[in-house]
Amino acid sequence: MGTMIRRIGVLTAGGDAPGLNAAVRAVTKAAILAHGWSVIGFEDGFEGLLTGRSCPLTLDSVRGLLPVGGTMLGTSNRTNPFWCAVPEFGDREPRDHTETLIRSLQRHEVDALIVIGGDGSLSIAYRLWQLGVPIVGIPKTIDNDVRGTEVTIGFDTAVAVATEAIDRLHTTAESHHRVMLVELMGRTAGWIALFAGLAGGADAILIPEIPYSLEAIVEVIGRRERAGRPFTIVAVAEGAQSREGQAVYEITGPQPYQRKYGGICRVLEEQLASRVRLAVRSMALAYLQRGGSPTARDRTLATTLGSAAVHAVSAGHFGQMVAVRGDPHGRAMTSVVTVPLAEAARGPRLVPADHPLLDAARRLGISMGESLD
Repeated sequence: MGTMIRRIGVLTAGGDAPGLNAAVRAVTKAAILAHGWSVIGFEDGFEGLLTGRSCPLTLDSVRGLLPVGGTMLGTSNRTNPFWCAVPEFGDREPRDHTETLIRSLQRHEVDALIVIGGDGSLSIAYRLWQLGVPIVGIPKTIDNDVRGTEVTIGFDTAVAVATEAIDRLHTTAESHHRVMLVELMGRTAGWIALFAGLAGGADAILIPEIPYSLEAIVEVIGRRERAGRPFTIVAVAEGAQSREGQAVYEITGPQPYQRKYGGICRVLEEQLASRVRLAVRSMALAYLQRGGSPTARDRTLATTLGSAAVHAVSAGHFGQMVAVRGDPHGRAMTSVVTVPLAEAARGPRLVPADHPLLDAARRLGISMGESLD
């Protein structure tokens, strides 16, 4: 692959997130209008790149994508080119397909590749760059857990959906005098539960970073009932775990991210039912948090990062990820920078113990499920 850019490729990998289409649109328009490059999209993430499933991206093909959820390219979290089985190739067991991937890029005359993904997909991108593939990353995930950036595409929409759900549950919880457990996405990082729980006025918030005590939740419910407020809202990240290390998931593959979380609120419902006087109900928002039209903030973030990724390609900043950083002077505006993909590959970005939202929650009397000992 030469250094002269004539055609770039783009793919969306991992879980879907609101704003992916806006990012694809921005990459396509910036590449064509600012540089005169042609653009090719690979379907279903790295799977399409391996098998050659692709489509040309033009100004006409991305028209109207800005408010549309999902991704026109499709996505997949099943294919790691370093170790996967591809049925189209007759694989019965996983194997390394990186040579096939590089040949596919060469066959499609792709001079640089833009990968829109979360920490798992960007870790793959980092390893591909180490093999010599000219690559730039764009961080997306509703979980907001990519290292090196303060926010990812899809997070704002997921928080808005979760907040609205908690708002709606308040009325039925109060009317029926119930404890409502709301299960939100967040496997190892509790960003959605923390932001939506605080915005929605939850009485307790359980996140993976802070092991919870069942007794602490019982205390919150009892305290509210004694104060004449016989209902409680608990926002729970799907990866929340007890002090004993109990989390609820199903292992679906060899990779750390191949765990299907879900069901923690059903477990809590059963445990609390015999310990509190009020009726306990649980619900999981699940994929509702991923769907629908992106918020204005996610649209503008995706547009900004998509444009910045194309600029990074033009500047030869490969092995980098475009990212959002806070203004060092403390102004409201943030800046878009490039950071090494190695940063995103270091594992998920967790909620730090000194995060200001944790302090705010505790000052407002919101329990984080911490032990009463």
